[in-house]
Amino acid sequence: MPAASEGMLIKACSSQSHKAVTAEALLDVERARPVLEQIANKWSILILTVLCSRPSRFNEIMRRLDGITHKALADALKRLERNGLVRREVLTTTTPVGVEYTITSLGRSLQQPFEALYAWAMNYGPELERAQEKYDRDRD
Repeated sequence: MPAASEGMLIKACSSQSHKAVTAEALLDVERARPVLEQIANKWSILILTVLCSRPSRFNEIMRRLDGITHKALADALKRLERNGLVRREVLTTTTPVGVEYTITSLGRSLQQPFEALYAWAMNYGPELERAQEKYDRDRD
């Protein structure tokens, strides 16, 4: 795409509140993609949202996230811990020994963007459902 068209595309896709985001940053997919892959999947967002309110043990997180499997939760928590978004603490003062997960300051820095996504989902969810129904109806 020619540079002039790129600029027009970026301008058309941005809003007044996001002027600080430069064209270079929007086009730097190589740097952004691996980071977004780590934080933007549905379970990571939901787990971090649960942990924003208070530290939680594995089974408590699992109960609060209806539909997540044991394996999916374990894998997601390991990934979040590896990325410095969650801290895992072994509780030796309990019997049996328990593990508690706490959001880190790095993980908490995602709270505002996740809250914005949640608000968007609550606001536009019905519109998405209508669009899906229309799409499915038109395909039949």
